[in-house]
Amino acid sequence: MKVKGLLKAVLFSAVVFLGCAAPYTPAPQIIPSHIKAIYVRQFVNMTNQFGIEDKLTLKVVDEFVRDGRIKYAMNEENADGVVVGEITKYILQPLTYDSNMVAEQYKLWVLLNVHFVDKVNNVTMWTESNMEGIQIFYDPSRGGKPEEEVREELWDLFARDIIKRTYEGFGSVSGASEKKVPTK
Repeated sequence: MKVKGLLKAVLFSAVVFLGCAAPYTPAPQIIPSHIKAIYVRQFVNMTNQFGIEDKLTLKVVDEFVRDGRIKYAMNEENADGVVVGEITKYILQPLTYDSNMVAEQYKLWVLLNVHFVDKVNNVTMWTESNMEGIQIFYDPSRGGKPEEEVREELWDLFARDIIKRTYEGFGSVSGASEKKVPTK
């Protein structure tokens, strides 16, 4: 009986000990030292929303300039790294209605495909397919924000995510790809 109790205690201790072990956390991806200047190529708009690509591109450029860790190149020829992206989905969906069937609350859902290219080695450093941004908001007539203001907040979030992904790689293990990227 004592052996059985001792065995249970040892097994319990082993489970607790293994459960307390630090989880695996990969080393953060660091931007290569040969990348001295970054450029953001104009985002491509695959949606029916006119002009949103300009504002998103400007927001991402502003964020790189504001961050200042790496110089921002004024044209792609002078850049060692290039952010390339496209807006693939822009969906504004009513969520709730009042008693007269007038929309009160909306969900703005935007998807981007973004990647970062090391121009020196012609290698894609990271790719983020379907980078998602969602904002839920009330109609301005109900004390909420206008769609334009909500969209600007979403562009801020995307810009910060792109900066974080470029510099820190989200700690991904396989942030680099050997796929060659055609230059435009």
